[in-house]
Amino acid sequence: MAVIEVTNLHKRYGEQVAVDDVSFSVEQGEIFGIVGPNGAGKTTTVEAIAGLRRPDRGTVRVLGLDPQADRPRVRRLVGLQLQESQLPEQIKVWEALDLYSSFYEQPADWRALMDDMGLTAKRKTRFGKLSGGQKQRLSIALALVGNPRVAILDELTTGLDPQARRDTWDLIRAVRDRGVTVVLVTHFMDEAERLCDRLAVITAGRLVALQTPAELVATAVVPGVDRPTLEDAVLELTNRSAS
Repeated sequence: MAVIEVTNLHKRYGEQVAVDDVSFSVEQGEIFGIVGPNGAGKTTTVEAIAGLRRPDRGTVRVLGLDPQADRPRVRRLVGLQLQESQLPEQIKVWEALDLYSSFYEQPADWRALMDDMGLTAKRKTRFGKLSGGQKQRLSIALALVGNPRVAILDELTTGLDPQARRDTWDLIRAVRDRGVTVVLVTHFMDEAERLCDRLAVITAGRLVALQTPAELVATAVVPGVDRPTLEDAVLELTNRSAS
């Protein structure tokens, strides 16, 4: 059984269709990427998986559970880091981890998690004083503190310098190595190519491709480009779908 099954997911906000009958599945142990332009419906899709958005129609199953009907159980099984997530500026690293661990019946050892994420030296540092990379490390730690089986990470490396991005990639691989299935929303094609086992390309709310990064590149036909990159392939797909 797939860890996540999305079938004909549809979500509308007023006259705007955000997600238009999207279907895909995510297998155990994958780093599954979701890519596409701004406003494509990526975040709405993962919010529906996490139970934060109720679909207008279609079904979502996470480990066989309905994120709406079984919301408390799904929240215990899914760790979530959203792009707009923010903590109070004054909360300290250890306080945030201690607080989040109190939300779960069987949390991870947040002290060990803090050490795994390289945050022990910053345990008494307030959130507002952390660097961008340190904030992302804390975000990952908070997503894992409930011992989830699935982690949803949305635009995790936006705003980070190149070294901090690469450090974060190593952390994402380490999350997968802990036995956690990862759903990664990203704008960065180098990130998608290096990390993701498969990619769902979404544009204007529609799924236009579901392949490995290598397959997307191998099947890409980009006018005027002899050796397309993954970025070329994804841009061609999204531009073609928009026209």
